Amino acid sequence: MRKRTAHRWQLTLTLVIGVFVAAGSFWLVQLVNQSGQEQQLDQFRNEPDYIIDRFSMVRMTKEGKPAYIISGDKLTHRPIDDSSEIDKPFINSLSGRQPPMTIHADTARVDQGNTRVKLNGNVDVVRPASPTAEAMRLQSSTLTVFPDEERMETDAPVQMKLGNSTSTGTGMKTNNATRQLQQGGRGTITLPPKAPR
Repeated sequence: MRKRTAHRWQLTLTLVIGVFVAAGSFWLVQLVNQSGQEQQLDQFRNEPDYIIDRFSMVRMTKEGKPAYIISGDKLTHRPIDDSSEIDKPFINSLSGRQPPMTIHADTARVDQGNTRVKLNGNVDVVRPASPTAEAMRLQSSTLTVFPDEERMETDAPVQMKLGNSTSTGTGMKTNNATRQLQQGGRGTITLPPKAPR
């Protein structure tokens, strides 16, 4: 009788351990599968949800007039952070209050709810002369533009030509709405000779 009871206890203990091992294995397999699925979802979240070739986008003012146009060779939108990458961007400011400006670059990233454009590579800003302002050209390797606020800034070296004057320096902040410019770092300014009287 004792042998039979001992045998039952061993069998019961073996079954209980087997059930725990099976349940633990099942839980571990589920955990690994769930982790793998989350990694795949994260990988796909960074995939673009749309790509547009040769696009053009017009941003309107509150009054319903065109404020600026952003165009480029290719726009890639990423839903994970609602950002867009642009190849060969071209920005054309159409503000009626200030002289219009055009901006070219190699690439751009648009983020922060389409309120910030980070331009990189051969950035070239041109503002033609107007009755109230001299022609301006600004060149840099990188530039951050806030189109709605008509502001631009960079920490990179900048070369600027305003009328017949030229200046170079590292870092710059400009506000087209207030017509203020602040150039930082060490640099040079070249002024044209005064006209004879």
